[in-house]
Amino acid sequence: MSRLCPKCGGLMRPQRIDGKPYLVCTRCGYRLEAEASGVREFKVSTRIEHRPDEKTLVLKSENEANLPVTREVTCPKCGWHEAYYWMLQTRAADEPPTRFFKCTRCGHTWREYA
Repeated sequence: MSRLCPKCGGLMRPQRIDGKPYLVCTRCGYRLEAEASGVREFKVSTRIEHRPDEKTLVLKSENEANLPVTREVTCPKCGWHEAYYWMLQTRAADEPPTRFFKCTRCGHTWREYA
């Protein structure tokens, strides 16, 4: 359960302080004892689980032979004008995909947002 801070209007999140449950404002730090606010029980969890489709793709050197090469970019590390490239949809579907490049000379990898 979340509430809004009476001082600044920020979101108040549950937190245990010295074994007691409190609602703490994420913006200004205002604290309200949870039982005084009508909240009797809450669970604090910070673990983030990712689905398999949210994981980052890591390319190994064996796969580079299958990637296309472009000569229209410059490596920011060594200045070479040739790189492998691939595209992934890393943001919302209504935004353009992110282009990744890997220098054919030094192996430096960088990304470019359209």
